[in-house]
Amino acid sequence: MPRALRIAIVGAGPAGIYAADALLKSEAASDPGVSIDLFERMPAPFGLIRYGVAPDHPRIKGIITALHQVLDKPQIRLFGNVDYPSDIGLDDLRAFYDAVIFSTGASADRAMDIPGIELDGSYGAADFVSWYDGHPDVPRTWPLEAEKVAVLGVGNVALDVARILAKTADELLPTEIPPNVYDGLAANKALEVHVFGRRGPAQAKFSPMELRELDHSPNIEVIVNPEDIDYDDGSIATRRANKQADMVAKTLENWAIRDIGDRPHKLFLHFFESPTEVIGEDGKVVGLRTERTQLDGTGNVTGTGETHTWDVQAVYRAVGYLSDELPKLPFDYVSGTVPHEGGRVIEEGGEHLRSTYVTGWIKRGPIGLIGHTKGDANETVANLLEDHGAGRLDTPAAPAEEAVTAFLEGKGVAYTTWEGWHRLDSAERALGAAEGRERVKIVDRDAMLRASSAQD
Repeated sequence: MPRALRIAIVGAGPAGIYAADALLKSEAASDPGVSIDLFERMPAPFGLIRYGVAPDHPRIKGIITALHQVLDKPQIRLFGNVDYPSDIGLDDLRAFYDAVIFSTGASADRAMDIPGIELDGSYGAADFVSWYDGHPDVPRTWPLEAEKVAVLGVGNVALDVARILAKTADELLPTEIPPNVYDGLAANKALEVHVFGRRGPAQAKFSPMELRELDHSPNIEVIVNPEDIDYDDGSIATRRANKQADMVAKTLENWAIRDIGDRPHKLFLHFFESPTEVIGEDGKVVGLRTERTQLDGTGNVTGTGETHTWDVQAVYRAVGYLSDELPKLPFDYVSGTVPHEGGRVIEEGGEHLRSTYVTGWIKRGPIGLIGHTKGDANETVANLLEDHGAGRLDTPAAPAEEAVTAFLEGKGVAYTTWEGWHRLDSAERALGAAEGRERVKIVDRDAMLRASSAQD
């Protein structure tokens, strides 16, 4: 009797869940069907949505509603608090499944090679995001002693970091931030936040809505220097070809010509300033040096030799995320991705690593918006199913659904389930209700496990 196609997905963030959804919507989902297990190293699902999106973006976090509908499907099981490869390795997965899809995302900060970047007071944006999003595996406190702060980068993560640093704790209290984050932000001394971009307004990677939201806070005065509004032929072509780039540029132009108001926290958006050195004294950040740049006609820039030293006591680099290497899989250290062709993992010799696939940021790098991972998932799943139809998938030794649960229990892995997520969700909502909030996030891993395993 034919059995269901057994698929393991490592990583239960948007990319992994979109891959599961694509499998369920495929022809393979009909008789005998597909059976999908998602493995997630965190006790809770949703990855980037839960631990990478700023808490004052409920619109983006609303994507969880759609992801919930996928995970509610009976063909899907969730195994949370399961780490690859310490709890389950590639050989183990191959023993239980016809194919494995890795969707592990990117959570580390990309390095920035300038002098002084290692000083005390110089931070990676990803680490700060993990702290304010209540990631269980990071410290509960964050040093917020600096009155003047620099943020390097002009993408949405840079905006998130700058906005969280510039807002008051009370503004963020209605969100899901846990008590330790509220207490930390309440002690934040930052009065000035400076965001630096190497190129001009037309090359900024902000999304228009995220940029405009900076100006919604009654406590943040957004300031743009009129001298930074400059375009060359390449910039004009970018604006004409890209509606979002044009909207961003128009917003920045409007801010550059208005009078500066009296909101207490100042957020400066600087363009044509390339960071060249983090300045230190006694091992701590005391400034930032930048070189003024100029457009070269193509939208790129060249240095002018003119430098400026900025009085800041902390520097956050938001120049991109980087994926972690996955044991037993090939890895491109420059791009931070697994080499692939259409999602099929490709070994050094050019051969497809049978039955092994990637999707999301581990596949294409940390670029684009969350919704872009749908296209990644569709491509990967289509190629997986093509390989299945052509008989190119390896046959697992133990495909029964109970085999993997017996394996994890035999190793003593305290895994969480989809039902456990509902219990954790209820516990967080109950904490929020007591304070008139929608949710208060539980941070401690053991507390998450207790809430997930508690019986109704």
